[in-house]
Amino acid sequence: MNKPLLLSLAAAVVLGTNLNAETMYERIQAMELQMKQMQQELERLKAEKSNAVDADEEEDDNEEMAAADEGADAEDADTEEDDDEESIEDIVEEMQENIAELNKNTNSNHLKFGVDYRFAVDNLHYKMADGSTQKNDAFMTNRLWVNMNWAATKNLSFTGQLAYNKAFGARSGASNPTNAAFETFDWIANENAYDDQLRVRSVYFLYKDTDFFGVDMPWTFSVGRRPSTNGHLINLRDDDPQSSPMGHTINVEFDGLSSKFVLENLTGVDGMYVKFCAGRGMSNAAPRMGTTPYADSTVDNASIDLAGLIFTPWSDGQYTVNTQYYYADNLIDVRNPADYTQGFDTVGGLHSLTANFVANGIGDGISDYLDETIFFVSGAMSITNPDKGKAMLGSAVDESVKGYSYWIGTQMPSLISEEGRWGIEFNHGSKYWRSITYGEDTNIGSKVAARGDAYEVYFTEYLIEDILSMQIRYTYIDYNYAGSNGFFGNTSGNSMSMEEAVAAGYGGQVVDKAQDIRFYLRYRY
Repeated sequence: MNKPLLLSLAAAVVLGTNLNAETMYERIQAMELQMKQMQQELERLKAEKSNAVDADEEEDDNEEMAAADEGADAEDADTEEDDDEESIEDIVEEMQENIAELNKNTNSNHLKFGVDYRFAVDNLHYKMADGSTQKNDAFMTNRLWVNMNWAATKNLSFTGQLAYNKAFGARSGASNPTNAAFETFDWIANENAYDDQLRVRSVYFLYKDTDFFGVDMPWTFSVGRRPSTNGHLINLRDDDPQSSPMGHTINVEFDGLSSKFVLENLTGVDGMYVKFCAGRGMSNAAPRMGTTPYADSTVDNASIDLAGLIFTPWSDGQYTVNTQYYYADNLIDVRNPADYTQGFDTVGGLHSLTANFVANGIGDGISDYLDETIFFVSGAMSITNPDKGKAMLGSAVDESVKGYSYWIGTQMPSLISEEGRWGIEFNHGSKYWRSITYGEDTNIGSKVAARGDAYEVYFTEYLIEDILSMQIRYTYIDYNYAGSNGFFGNTSGNSMSMEEAVAAGYGGQVVDKAQDIRFYLRYRY
């Protein structure tokens, strides 16, 4: 095949692309498909040539000697054919580069979109400290995530997600005047049934490189509205890819930055990395239409800031050890639990430590079932740091208290299909245990925040490939102390016992036991 013919082939591919497509992006996709077909044809020709060469090598040595001169001519022809085939590869590669550049610079085609829609119905039951009950037999919600991704270069990419989460036929949250105090922060705006607005759930850019200023240490840097919900371990039952934080101690929407450094090339330890994170959970700023727009407001609460790190000392792909530490400052509690419109008081800070062990497969070749089984155990500790003259979590004024929690779970293959999964989890929290997990996708409140015991079992099954799935989940929480889903002071976060709550006249406002039976159908594409 000579070069003019190659160029004609290339031109035919471009000109023969479906020019009747409605958009340039569709034309580009068609061109990319034909490029792949050309590559496949090239590989086929190469394979045929290789087979032919092998057959020639098996010919009789005498015949090769008799045709030496003719073989020399044929070798020259083969060399020319090799050059032609190299030219084919060069042309294909050049055309692919041109197509990629054209695709990148074509208006309105920079983002790749995906959708994630979930219909869920929850059966909710509460037993209060005074023995009274409350329930909702069928709380139905619609949740929509619109995913956006684009890799501008091999080092720089963008990810965004818009979200809508609303109860059937009702609005809550921002549209309710009694909740006006919550408008200054948005930790759960997209994680719980709210109103009918489409909001930004996450939006950030990610820069990554294979070395850090000449050091063989892959690293990343990212800033924006970070994906800080559905983190490690909690993502298993939610059937989502894990985000960065350890779900045991933090699960809220957050604005901030992070930078990750992979250390295994430097240390020789498999999977070792460290990730630094920082962000702001609430900004202290005057209103836009005030005298000094966005200046620090002396009458409002101080900005809530958080900084920490995630350190994985070892991970070989099957077994992993993870740790996390963060400090959150200027945390709040409501002034009056009976009237949230009175706003919040700043009460102090919180240290949080987490460590977990994860086995992604039990043993080595014992059985296919165990190979696909996940087991984890996680422990966490919280330490309060109250401001001068303040009290936190029901403790005495200026007293620092420690809380503890442990979490055990396993996820196993379905006995019905190859893709399905089912899991069992248990967690326990002590009297002064505190996590920042308001965004956990459990309608009765965060189970890992429970000051008491929580039990959960779930079954996830795929109905149509990986597009349509269903889940049945049962969550039961037995609280020993109040305030598990409150804030950080001595009002909504007070860790009084059930008996103390009744004696103080709060028996009808404090939950003793709660359960949530959920069924959902989920479409992702």
